[in-house]
Amino acid sequence: MPSVLVVDDQFLIRSGLTALLTAAPGYEVVGEAADGEEAVRLAAETRPDVVLMDIRMPGTDGIAATERILAARGDSQDGPDGGPKVLVLTTFDSDEYVFRALRVGASGFLVKDTPPDRLLAAIATVHAGEMPFSPRALRGLIDTYAAPVTRPPHPGLDALTPREREVLGLVGAGLPNAEIAERLVLSAATVKTHVHRCMSKLGLSSRAQAVVVAHEFGLAARMP
Repeated sequence: MPSVLVVDDQFLIRSGLTALLTAAPGYEVVGEAADGEEAVRLAAETRPDVVLMDIRMPGTDGIAATERILAARGDSQDGPDGGPKVLVLTTFDSDEYVFRALRVGASGFLVKDTPPDRLLAAIATVHAGEMPFSPRALRGLIDTYAAPVTRPPHPGLDALTPREREVLGLVGAGLPNAEIAERLVLSAATVKTHVHRCMSKLGLSSRAQAVVVAHEFGLAARMP
């Protein structure tokens, strides 16, 4: 089960999350940070599996901290699969901030009043490399905040094979690996390999980020 770094500028929220995780079997809290700068430092020192990241904080906010933590992960010897995954904590009035966090590579988001059992399940889901929210929730954010990219195509797109582009398009439509496998008559393991190669070639940090990129570059499959 995952080790977790808790980041929130409010002491009561931070201590409450820490107490919950400490009491839950199989979860380990490796540190607490009160701002983004401290989060970046502790993530490098403790190498948690998951970072619970508040978005709105003074100084270095959660979006900038997420980008720096994931950039350091990509530069490490472990490559894109090593190092922390980021699960952002939000309130109902910060959807734009959530989208920006997902765009820089956060793996998912949670509302701060999420029930404890769902929070623990979401951490485990992110640790496993999946999205802890419905594709519909992400599509809602994309429809509201994403815009087609007007700059030149992503440099990694030319490196994708036709099959990888097809898989990325279905990931962009919000389909899980099992459903992609069924549609393309492939094994789930083969689809997982294609997704991994797509993310590596495009320098992406999370499946949610892959969905955003697929939409911004017009690759997301249109579903009936």
